[in-house]
Amino acid sequence: MTNEPTPLPPQGGILLIDKASDWTSHDVVAKARRALGTRKVGHAGTLDPMATGLLVLGAGPATRLLTHLVGLDKTYTATIRLGVATVTDDREGDRISAAPAELIAALAADPARIVRAVSELTGDIEQAPSAVSAIKVDGQRAYDRVRAGEQVELKKRPVTIHSFETGAAREAREADGLAVIDIDATVRCSTGTYIRALARDLGAALGVGGHLTELRREAVGPFLAAEASSMEALISGEAGPLLSPAEVAATLFPVLQLTAQQAIDIGHGKRIEVDPAFDAPLAAALAPSGRLVGLLKVKEGRTRVVTNFPTPDTEVSA
Repeated sequence: MTNEPTPLPPQGGILLIDKASDWTSHDVVAKARRALGTRKVGHAGTLDPMATGLLVLGAGPATRLLTHLVGLDKTYTATIRLGVATVTDDREGDRISAAPAELIAALAADPARIVRAVSELTGDIEQAPSAVSAIKVDGQRAYDRVRAGEQVELKKRPVTIHSFETGAAREAREADGLAVIDIDATVRCSTGTYIRALARDLGAALGVGGHLTELRREAVGPFLAAEASSMEALISGEAGPLLSPAEVAATLFPVLQLTAQQAIDIGHGKRIEVDPAFDAPLAAALAPSGRLVGLLKVKEGRTRVVTNFPTPDTEVSA
């Protein structure tokens, strides 16, 4: 018997999913649409099919929040393999270079080199995204150009690696017996960072090449994979608990408590005056009921609506 869709609240909700490997982000969105009974589902940043971990989805009117979630810092755990470079910078791509055994042996004997190279890739850096990515080049996805046999080099862009922690290097072997070195890493970084590119650049800095063999997104801002619903539940048609827009906004931004009349005015797009000491680039404006009325910019007590979350007038003061 098919499960009935999870009822969607009037303002929708934010759904945390622990994505399984070999699923695309689009696949997960499609499953969420069925489970929630709505076409209006989006995500706050994709994960590669190989990767596992936290995928943040928005459903219904709550999709308006996604644009404010995309820019949150991310935390990943990964395994980096040194000694082999691939066309995709991960284990799913064809090998394009392999380091001689003597270079791998020399690196294994001097792990401090890895520590120094990791240090150089920490902080504010310039990073060229992986060529096999969804970034458009002259109107065409980079991965389509690579698959067509083109040589694609994407422009470097600034990213911030807040922390790049690595475990002890360990000797390993590829399926064909080639000697390599694996290291586990935890990376906390700004949005737009490609962990695949970080593995590639670490391997290049060490002169042996590198790629990812495992990748997991553990956190998006304050939201954790450990608190997410499983893929198994989603596949069975159970969307799992939805976070309300008010709950999410109050987690991310200062809260501005409105009176019933202020909630009505904000709902109609009006500006209101609040405590002159209240300043915030974005504030979560909540009705007396706790419902999210909108995200506001507040400067010297004057407000401007950035994102509204309208409901019928009869519900505004509820």
